[in-house]
Amino acid sequence: MDSINAQSYATVLENGVQAIEEVKRLGSSGYSKSEIYVISHDVDREGRIVDAAKINEVGLHEEGLFGAIANLFRSRGEALRSKITSLGFSGAEAAFYEKELDSGKVLVIAKKPLF
Repeated sequence: MDSINAQSYATVLENGVQAIEEVKRLGSSGYSKSEIYVISHDVDREGRIVDAAKINEVGLHEEGLFGAIANLFRSRGEALRSKITSLGFSGAEAAFYEKELDSGKVLVIAKKPLF
């Protein structure tokens, strides 16, 4: 399922190679690398994709201080849903994407600034 929000776009992919190709496609369609994020249940896998694609991880800027601190005490699934909602998606959308991540898939999100 692809989701196009007012300011956010997301797609679920099977693996890191597809995720990196999607990052390139989004870059050529006008998104800057600072507007693209990759999320995976596997923290190491997510880090490798982020490093290879030279894009952002969801962090303090996106989640806010309290969200980032709260994620330290949440399960990985809860933290992922929080990260997804911090990028402009509803709770229901975040739950859908997190369930896809449970099966080993990778989520690529592109978010335009709100100005």
